[in-house]
Amino acid sequence: MRLLAIADPHLSSVSPKPMDIFGGNWRGHPQVFFEQWRKTVNEDDVVIVAGDISWGLRLQDALPDLQDIAALPGKKIILRGNHDYWWGSIGKVRAGLPPRMHAIQNDSLLIGRTAILGSRGWTSPGSDDFGAEDEKIYQRELERLRLGVRSLIGKSYDRLVLALHFPPTNGMFEASGFTKIIEELQPDAVVYGHLHGVSPTRVLREWKGVPLHFVAADAVHFKPQVILETL
Repeated sequence: MRLLAIADPHLSSVSPKPMDIFGGNWRGHPQVFFEQWRKTVNEDDVVIVAGDISWGLRLQDALPDLQDIAALPGKKIILRGNHDYWWGSIGKVRAGLPPRMHAIQNDSLLIGRTAILGSRGWTSPGSDDFGAEDEKIYQRELERLRLGVRSLIGKSYDRLVLALHFPPTNGMFEASGFTKIIEELQPDAVVYGHLHGVSPTRVLREWKGVPLHFVAADAVHFKPQVILETL
């Protein structure tokens, strides 16, 4: 049983939304995404889908995309991205999810001897046009991640994975509240996405010894990436 991750599938079966404004590699990307998943993921694997899952505006609009992912091999762990407008209260989201799909928000999940927690994250201070509204959302997402950290109290695990949608720093790779939590937790891995059209060689790959995995779908050729070989 392995842990894999991918972010930003940007599916839109109810209201098709072309993604090729981000590059020609996005043409027909849903088919590539599903094909690569089936080639890569085994039934007993676990896959983190780190946000920007569906363009649906309501849960009922996103459900066809969620069901298509649920029908793929493996158990799925999802978290919210900035374009997941359908993601309302966590109770309603969890109640509507297909089987073998779990949503993380304000908590953590234990699978085998591995604990997984996460947050949408947000634009970090020091980014261009970072304003008062960004500060409010940034602080809210930090608190959600802290709730996830507190949910680990009393749990027994050997490895820890932290999942974010946004990168944990601004574009200058400066420290943030998210990197502070990474330093405190010392997880075995951090996964994140959100960035499009950037070279995988020009993104943050570690923070003070903690490995960071950039798994935006277009950057990894729509193929889920192995994070841990065993859970």
